[in-house]
Amino acid sequence: MKCSLNIFLFIFVLTIAQYSNSQMQIFNHVEPSNWWSGMEHSEVEILFHREKIGEYEVTCEGLNILKIRKTENPNFLFVTVDTENKNPGFYKLVFQSSAKKSKKKLSYDFELKERREESKLRKGFDQSDVIYLIMPDRFSNGNPDNDSDDSVYEKMDRGNPGGRHGGDVEGIINHLDYIHELGATAIWTTPLMEDNDSTYSYHTYAQSDVYKIDPRFGSNQDYVNLVKHAHEKGIKIIQDVVTNHWGYMHWMMFDTPTKDWFHQFPEFTQSNFRMTTHMDPYRSEIDYKECTDGWFVKTMPDLNQDNPLVLNYLIQNSIWWVETADLDGIRVDTYSFNSKEGISKWTHAMMNEYPNFSIVGEVWMLDQAQIAFWQRESPVAAIQDYNSGLPYLMDFTLMDGMSKCFEEPEQSWNKGMLRVYENFINDYLFTNPRNLCVFFENHDTERFNEKFPNIEDYKLAMTLISTTRGVPQIYYGSEIGMQGKRNYGDGDIRRDFPGGWKEDKHNAFDSEQRTERENSYFEFSKNLLNWRKNKKVIHQGKMMHYVPKQNVYVYFRFDSEETVMVIINNSPENRTLNLSRFKQNISNRKLAYDVLNHESYDIDLSKTFEVKGKTSYVLELR
Repeated sequence: MKCSLNIFLFIFVLTIAQYSNSQMQIFNHVEPSNWWSGMEHSEVEILFHREKIGEYEVTCEGLNILKIRKTENPNFLFVTVDTENKNPGFYKLVFQSSAKKSKKKLSYDFELKERREESKLRKGFDQSDVIYLIMPDRFSNGNPDNDSDDSVYEKMDRGNPGGRHGGDVEGIINHLDYIHELGATAIWTTPLMEDNDSTYSYHTYAQSDVYKIDPRFGSNQDYVNLVKHAHEKGIKIIQDVVTNHWGYMHWMMFDTPTKDWFHQFPEFTQSNFRMTTHMDPYRSEIDYKECTDGWFVKTMPDLNQDNPLVLNYLIQNSIWWVETADLDGIRVDTYSFNSKEGISKWTHAMMNEYPNFSIVGEVWMLDQAQIAFWQRESPVAAIQDYNSGLPYLMDFTLMDGMSKCFEEPEQSWNKGMLRVYENFINDYLFTNPRNLCVFFENHDTERFNEKFPNIEDYKLAMTLISTTRGVPQIYYGSEIGMQGKRNYGDGDIRRDFPGGWKEDKHNAFDSEQRTERENSYFEFSKNLLNWRKNKKVIHQGKMMHYVPKQNVYVYFRFDSEETVMVIINNSPENRTLNLSRFKQNISNRKLAYDVLNHESYDIDLSKTFEVKGKTSYVLELR
């Protein structure tokens, strides 16, 4: 009986798969291919792509068609259906040719799926999380069978620093235990969508199909499996979304729905990258246009979010992935290169669908007022009556300060730990400074451990981002001391994680195979991040800091139950702290336990405290 049931299920699944494929043979593209019942975004605009589909009339059984949009390209038809209060199931759209004497009919069964319970109220990442940034092609090759694929141009070439190396989704799944042991609670992968560039396609920021995982990374189902397995281990998944541009090999570049789907100029025009033109009261229109409409590079055509069809396409695509894969957050690439109005509408639509969701935007600017402009309900942006709706931002000014301060052993008026202190005093500019991602490097910068090869500097930096306000983000491999020089090209700062390939002779995923140096980095990181996991005082507590003296920065995190004192001595010399200076925070506490060094100290306001050179302390005051 059990055997017969299994055969029945196999035949049923095979039949559904064959039926789905036959539908897609009728149409080149149907996007989105399905939707869900009970969505806020209930008016779904379905793109149908097929030769001369624009010449057809459309009806639908069971769904009200609100709008049919035909464009100057007859190969496209945009059909908006109303799914509000509709039950899950299949709804047939029938296409009748309007050509004289033609009786040709086409059909497509559009599925409304059952939405996950509480999907709308899903909780995104927050200050209790630590984000682990992975470049999938360089992390681990879990499935060698998909290293190359006939459907895409570039094949695996691990010997080429700028080529594809074979890392994939399965490789990440295989090492979730490693990430969990480290103490990270969320994974942000650089984009996984198909990128069919002939070269340099591994980074996947020039996407050729945004509804499809690149076959060299795996399948859509593999991605769903990654999220499922990550959730089982208490790890969240953040998707990297690119709303500003696609790749020159995107299928719409060969058959474009409208003339203004992409920004076009009489000749190639690259962005001037002057994001300040968004808020500059004296800007010229040509400068603003070149920033927002110019192409990132020649291989990345710029999307026109001011076209309602484009904007809705991007909104629906992101919602589709959140529902399909059960995502926990989104990181938006080059957020401030988009149309200011367009990206605000995209963000508001996403947050309306998921009010507790987390979206962080990449705004790579080095002025805090200019960064703060992009946070939702920003008082800075309110001057211009603008509200992006964006909850989270990346603290690039802190990253910039950290890239300099640790090579400054002597403090001056604006150097050393003063750079860090001055960064935080400008938090008044932000709507919510806790909603900043804090980091000292990412996939576009020189490796921190390259610039600062001593573990002492790494410990200072890790202590800072793990205990200050905000959400810490670390870059894969930093926790084992990986290095990489920006001047040697992107391939060098995106090296393969040792042990991620079966042929690797050295496996840094395994504690027994790590070098002594690698284990020193890992054990420090593991100890600090796992301590942080359950520290509400770090996640939500208040912060008070003191002006650095002699290159020693001291701050406190505290709430009604706990007080943590953080000391970062950036000087190579030992320093003596007069504890009476910190009376406001130490109060009557007499004992301090150092989380990093596992030592206890007596605390007496009438005495001093000796701190070692280039050493950090995280003291639980009791």
